[in-house]
Amino acid sequence: MLFFVEVLAASFAAGVLGSLMGIGGGLLLVPFLTLVMKVKLHYAIGASLVSVIATSSGAGVAYLREKLLNLRLGLVLNTATCGGAVVGALIAGIASENVLSVIFGLVLLHSAYLMFRTRNVELPPEGSQEGTDLLRLHSSYFDPSLNRTVTYDVHRLQAALAGMFGAGVLSGLLGIGAGAFKVLVMDTLMKLPIKVSTTTSNFMLGVTAAASAGMYFARGDIHPVIAAPVALGILAGATVGARLLQILSGTLIRKIFVVILLITGVQMIWKGIQG
Repeated sequence: MLFFVEVLAASFAAGVLGSLMGIGGGLLLVPFLTLVMKVKLHYAIGASLVSVIATSSGAGVAYLREKLLNLRLGLVLNTATCGGAVVGALIAGIASENVLSVIFGLVLLHSAYLMFRTRNVELPPEGSQEGTDLLRLHSSYFDPSLNRTVTYDVHRLQAALAGMFGAGVLSGLLGIGAGAFKVLVMDTLMKLPIKVSTTTSNFMLGVTAAASAGMYFARGDIHPVIAAPVALGILAGATVGARLLQILSGTLIRKIFVVILLITGVQMIWKGIQG
């Protein structure tokens, strides 16, 4: 019973932060389950995939209603991430836990560095550089924290599709939804506002995770005793996080993103080295 309550509480916190930053909660849950609760990494990754789907469902409806989520863009980018997720899940079946931990940590530290460089950027420059918007991906939303409508354009779609395939591989390999990489691709390559990047990433996470979750289930890596409190906590936390995102500034979201990535990355690298 104590295990259920502890995992439920941690999952709620991960759901709030995950929905704010577009990382699905798995980025925070995997280290907690392995380092604190002493769960085997493959079981933690399986539960993480369940949490990713729950976060995407819980926050997606609210983001779509507020027009923070670019649904059309998410569907286009998911064509690349789903294929990558299947490849990553196949690789994970033959990789050791220590290797996965080190890879996980390095991924987080690099993500933190990239986000740190843009920590004080609230919005990218407005104005199209891509010519005709054939897929009608450019959009706008009302930002309560700025009290104005933000108009944005989508850039470098082809390069972003390649990056999203790589993010899909990481999703299947590490069970984190690879939301950090999706946010970074949309933020740095596509020049989207951070709130659009995180919300669109949240929508994409559920589809990407579902593409690899079946393989983890077939291998017996999704344990119901672990996955049940994770799904419940994440879903509740994601709903709260979706409301907070509307009132928080983009720069604050970036700074929270950097701190959590740094702490978690160091922890996972240390665990992998120590075995």
